[in-house]
Amino acid sequence: MVRFFPDKLKEYVCKILQNVGLSQEDSKVVADSLVGANLRGVDSHGVTRLPIYVKRLKLGVVNPKPNVKILEESDATLLIDGDNGMGQIVGKKAIELGLEKARKNGAVFIGVKHSNHFGTGAFFVQMGVKKDMITYAMSNAPSTMAPWGGIKPYIGTNPFAFGVPAGKYNPIILDMATSVVARGKIITAAREGKEIPLGWAIDKEGKPTTDAKAALDGSVLPFGGPKGYAISLMIDIMSGVLTGAGFGPYVNNIYGDFDKPQNVGHFFQLIDISRFMPVEKFKQRVDQMIEEIKSSPKAHGVDEIYLPGEIEFNNEKKRRVEGIFLTKEVYEDIKAVGEEVGVNIEEYLYVDKSIGKNVVPDS
Repeated sequence: MVRFFPDKLKEYVCKILQNVGLSQEDSKVVADSLVGANLRGVDSHGVTRLPIYVKRLKLGVVNPKPNVKILEESDATLLIDGDNGMGQIVGKKAIELGLEKARKNGAVFIGVKHSNHFGTGAFFVQMGVKKDMITYAMSNAPSTMAPWGGIKPYIGTNPFAFGVPAGKYNPIILDMATSVVARGKIITAAREGKEIPLGWAIDKEGKPTTDAKAALDGSVLPFGGPKGYAISLMIDIMSGVLTGAGFGPYVNNIYGDFDKPQNVGHFFQLIDISRFMPVEKFKQRVDQMIEEIKSSPKAHGVDEIYLPGEIEFNNEKKRRVEGIFLTKEVYEDIKAVGEEVGVNIEEYLYVDKSIGKNVVPDS
């Protein structure tokens, strides 16, 4: 394990992305998304994604300076062309355009095409929640999940996120994949040579497996069986079919299709709370729900009942103080990427001045 403080890790990611063509402003957006995921404990969507982002930028299959523009709009809708930009950059622009329209008209639906992997949905949801908007974000992804009852992948682990602001408490933020587990966690397990729990995936013959590499050759499983499959399908229809982006097997693989854009689609919704009731009254009502849930009777062996996103907020609070610990494998991967583009990772490491070296936890 190797330790970084968040701001230094962001600086390192920014410098690398600038050296492969991103502007200073855009590199900060992507770095905020990646390091933000690590802070929240969602390491599968953190800086472990940096090598593949850089590879695709260097190969020219991602546009480092996209002209994100509105193709169609009405009072309540936006259709946005991401110009093959990085998903975080495209998604942030979409939210910014949507906030303006939602404030004016009460709500907005935003479709996005010609984009790429956008990281965590919570990254975008928090943008809207901070502006007192109920916010919904979803995206499609390359086909890695078979339709329920099948064995050949057709749809993605299509994620969705939902957020509402609270008053004196943290906002409630749901962010999840429609698979039992995000495929990024299986990728991480394969890279580290670890097994995965039974029930996460099947191999290419449709048999349950604990072998992470066999799982990557097979199919991840939807959460809730046919329910997760159905929700993933609907997300693909909204993000891909409706927007004009790729859908199903027509979303290209970030890790395999190095000669063509991904053409990922996203779909966002922003709702102005003040069109229903005063914002402060809404927040008080959410606070009431939080307090009643937290104080409700607990099952045997349960120490605390959590709200969606609460564990991630706790992780972030802790990691901002103690730092972010990366596994040796992830560290070596992002170190190599830096070397490729002339950035020395040693300059960004946390060093304990009392002992003159990076601190490695016992675990």
